[in-house]
Amino acid sequence: MKERVAALDAWARPWAERGRLNGWAYEFLLFGLKQAWACLFGGLMLALIVGTHLWWPAGAPLARYDFLVIASVAIQASLLALKLERWDEAAVIGVFHGVGTIMEVFKTAHGSWIYPEPGLLKIAGVPLFSGFMYACIGSYIARIWRLFDVTYVRYPPIWTTWVLAILAYANFFTHHYGPDIRLGLFALSVVIFGRTWFLFTPDRVARRMPFLLGGLLVALFIWFAENLGTLAGAWVYPSQRHGWTMVPIGKLGAWYLLMLLSYVLVTAVHRPRTAGCD
Repeated sequence: MKERVAALDAWARPWAERGRLNGWAYEFLLFGLKQAWACLFGGLMLALIVGTHLWWPAGAPLARYDFLVIASVAIQASLLALKLERWDEAAVIGVFHGVGTIMEVFKTAHGSWIYPEPGLLKIAGVPLFSGFMYACIGSYIARIWRLFDVTYVRYPPIWTTWVLAILAYANFFTHHYGPDIRLGLFALSVVIFGRTWFLFTPDRVARRMPFLLGGLLVALFIWFAENLGTLAGAWVYPSQRHGWTMVPIGKLGAWYLLMLLSYVLVTAVHRPRTAGCD
């Protein structure tokens, strides 16, 4: 893959250097290609969810949900075998897979959403492919970190980010029995990350963006994917039982907090580097 990227760059670089506009266009192209490459796990999962919804044969001996579980394991194994993902990254992503599955079991038991189709590879009614949907987020963050050589300006103390992540995860459970503190968590995320910027390098020049803006953009694209996933019948919210409707925009906040949880877990293997430092 590195050889192909180098060959593409050698072919396109003379054109990119003809003028500033060409350079910006080429940088934007590289940005899009790197983003797509970082989304490999999530993109394949979403393609499988939509594809099996459209073309899975009725009466097939293997349930659609079970096929998605097997395909998810195959994708993860392939990423490791092809060295597109590191073993330590996979371990942390596996943790997120586990905490995500636990939350799925809890949430479905409380009627937050359901998985309507049959399958054998389930835990308490939750198909095992659901955990891989959380793993996709962790995979994206780990891969984007490396592809764009991400560094930080004014990164907060590590312990504060872990406190935020633990409180966010706990609130997904505790708000069923007590107050929902997500507004406080949003405020805490601003206190912790409000002054933090991250630097990323699409081509040769490092660009910068506020950390919180980057997090919101990631959450927004997860929300888009969630709408596509529910349209394809992977899971169903109570408001969608009598026909598909768009997932409420309020879910964006939940994905923002889950994105932060995934990000903090990834910092266990990718230590945040201050810009200009090793």
